[in-house]
Formats: sequence, C-alpha cells, structure tokens
Amino acid sequence: MWLFTIDLVLSKLYSTIPLWNQNLIEGINTPLNKFAWGWPTVFLIALTGVILMFGLNFMPLRKLGEGFKIISKQSEHVVNKGDITPFQALMTSLSATIGTGNIAGVATAIAIGGPGAIFWMWLIALFGIATKYAEALLAVKYREIDSLGNYVGGPMYYIKNGLGPKWNWLGVAFALFGMLAGFGIGNGVQAFEVSSALAAIGIPKLLTGIVLGGLVFVVIIGGIKRIAQAASAIVPIMAILYIVACLIVLLVNISDVPSAFINIFSNAFTGKAAAGGTLAQVILMGFKRGIFSNEAGLGSAPIAHASASTEDPVTQGKVAMLGTFIDTIVICTMTALVIITTGAYKIDQLSGSNLSIEAFNTGIPGSGWIVTFGLVVFAFTTVLGWSFYGERCTEYLFGIKAILPFRLVWVSMVVIGSIAGDRGIVWSVADTLNGLMAIPNLIALLLLSGTVFKLTNSYKLNENV
Repeated sequence: MWLFTIDLVLSKLYSTIPLWNQNLIEGINTPLNKFAWGWPTVFLIALTGVILMFGLNFMPLRKLGEGFKIISKQSEHVVNKGDITPFQALMTSLSATIGTGNIAGVATAIAIGGPGAIFWMWLIALFGIATKYAEALLAVKYREIDSLGNYVGGPMYYIKNGLGPKWNWLGVAFALFGMLAGFGIGNGVQAFEVSSALAAIGIPKLLTGIVLGGLVFVVIIGGIKRIAQAASAIVPIMAILYIVACLIVLLVNISDVPSAFINIFSNAFTGKAAAGGTLAQVILMGFKRGIFSNEAGLGSAPIAHASASTEDPVTQGKVAMLGTFIDTIVICTMTALVIITTGAYKIDQLSGSNLSIEAFNTGIPGSGWIVTFGLVVFAFTTVLGWSFYGERCTEYLFGIKAILPFRLVWVSMVVIGSIAGDRGIVWSVADTLNGLMAIPNLIALLLLSGTVFKLTNSYKLNENV
C-alpha cells in the first residue's frame, strides 16, 4: 500500500517541476518534429531505400534465404574479429526494434490511417531491407577497435572513416541525437509502458521501476556480450510465442483472413483514412509506422552489427536485412491481421495497445493478456538494445571514461521513467531526436552507396570463381 502512496507523491512532485518554459519548448519542438517525422525525412528514407534496392538489383530480396542459412550455420562464420556472433548481433538489433511499435504502433497506424496503411508499411519495409543491408555492410567495413579491445561501429564511424575527417561533424551530430533520443524512446517510454501495464493488475509503478532497473543493470553492466546473450535467449522465444498466439486467433477467424488482405489492398489507394483525411495521410501513416517498427534508415541497428564476429561486410549485411523482414513483414503483419479480422479497428476511440488487446479479446475471449505480456517483455528487451546504442554513441562523443556513468544514468532513467514517463513534452522531444538521427545516416548511406555496390559486386565475383 505504501508503494502506491509513494507512486502518487512522486508523480505529483514530478508534475510540479517546471521544464523552464514548456510552451517555449513545444514551440521549438513542434516544427522540428513535423520535419523529423514529416514528409521531408520520410521521403528521404524511402528514396534511400529505393536507390539502394535498385542499385543492388534487388539482391536483398532475392537473397533473403541466404541470410537465414548464415545464421543457421553461424559456427562456420564465427572468426576472431568481433565480440558476438552474427546471430547475436541480429538478436541484439531485433531486441531494440521488436517492441511497442509491433503491437501499439501497428494498431495506431490502422486506427488513424485505416487498414490501407498496412500496405504502405509493407512497401517501406521491403525497400528498408536494402537499407538495413547497406547499414550493416558499412558498419563492419569501417568499424574500429577501442582501447578496451571492443569492436565499435555504426553511422558515426562509417561517416568518419568512409567520408573522411571533414564529415566528422555529421558523425558527431548522429551520436549526439542517438545518445539523447535513447533516454526517451529507448528507455523512459518503454519503462512507462511496462509500469503502466503492470499497474493495471495492481503492481505499483515504483516497484516495477526498481525491479526493472535492477534487471537492466545486471545485463548492461556486462556490456555487449551479456546484452547479446540476453537478447538471443529472450527475443526468439518471445517472438515465436507472439506469432503463434496471433496464428491461433487467425485460425479461429480463418474465414476472414482473405477479406482482411482485400481490405488492406483496396483501402491503400482509396484515400479514406480511418480518422478522416486523404490518401497522403494513409501513406504517411503507413510509412512512419513502418520506419518506427524496423528502424531501417535510422542508423541504430548497424551499431549492433558492427560487433559481429565476421571478416565479411556483405555476409553480415545479409544477416542484418533479416531484421526488417522479421520485424515488419512477419510480426507487424500478424498484429495487423488480428486487428482487421476481428473487426476491432471499427470500434471508435480505440488505438495503440488498447486496440490490440481488444482485438485479441474479440478473437479469443480473455486472450488480451498476451498483448500485455508481450508489451512487457518487448519493452524490456528494447531498453537493453537501446542501452547499447546509447552507450556506443556516448563513447564516440566522450571516450571510454563515459561508459560507466552512462550505464548508471541509464538505469536511473528506467526507474524515473516508470513513474514519470507520462510527461508528453519530454518524450516528444526525444521522438524528434530519434527522427533527426536518420538524417546524418541517410546522407552517409547515399554518399557511400558506391562502396556498398562495389563490395557487393566483388562478393558476387568471388562467389562465381
């Protein structure tokens, strides 16, 4: 009982703390957010994916099967150059991307953009497969070894080492945006989702924050190897369980599955958004939620893939591109079909995780707990994955001496976010920073696309020898 009292006191105390001038912050952030997650950035992400996919002659789509073969025989590909296996690198990146976007994000896309938004989510994801391939390829190509002996890489490193010292400011910008954004999108928001879900069944938010913070600390204090081990153990099991749960609901409603696909394709071009609006709104909502879901183009995943034990950038690129396929084409599709086949999306004023819960309960009465459990586990793994991204960005900016302080602040933010994660302006700013991460990364991908094509073509020639 006293924990609930502390929850209430801390929440009220937090709400009284002024953020200088909130109106001023909103005035600055709102136009930036519209730019970061509006047509300019979304168009740039889409354009980058299209250029890379056509430049690679659709190889990422044609070679998806090879990616699965690589991770199924990963022992044959493990070498001394790297900290974790290719499979662990994939699971680490998936731990950060499979989260609330796959459950709440898909539901929001349908609630606002209608079933047609899912078509555009698929489309941006298909081209995002090429983007994710290029990101990982460049991450391995231009990675470094820090003074602790760890392999470090990602957009800031392929900007510095691939584009040259005069572009280092762009790498610094990415690292700064990534470090700050992580505390909101990859930490506080996720912690609040967990505490809110558990509070609904009577668990105090403070208790959730303390326990969750302790679990996160135990994992991240061990660095990338322990994070990768946790991700490799949790992510595959949870993803499979969630997919199976969706399939059970779909089997119960199997007769509605064909009409669900017809609904998606027909509504994709009608311009009738569920909440009103135009075709442009349907497309933008689908694109945005697809990007949120798999993070292709944001530059986060290559930070994990840079640690993979491999000497071949192309091989790791093939592993990395599976992330976008699994995340959006498989898991997001499962959520979407459950929502559409059960007709839950037709209920007014339902969105996000509440819509997903209602869809499961409609399909199989009482099964909504699956969504709650999935949110808790996926949010936890997202905090782990993003802790590594934030740590690498922090190390790039301030050196290895900043690693331990970062980890301690990160764990503290888990506890704070569990209680006070509902302060909209804080997370809105973090959301903006998350979108701004993409711009330096996309510029680098376009400028280094020639390297991506050259390495890929050389790999093909070596295969044919």
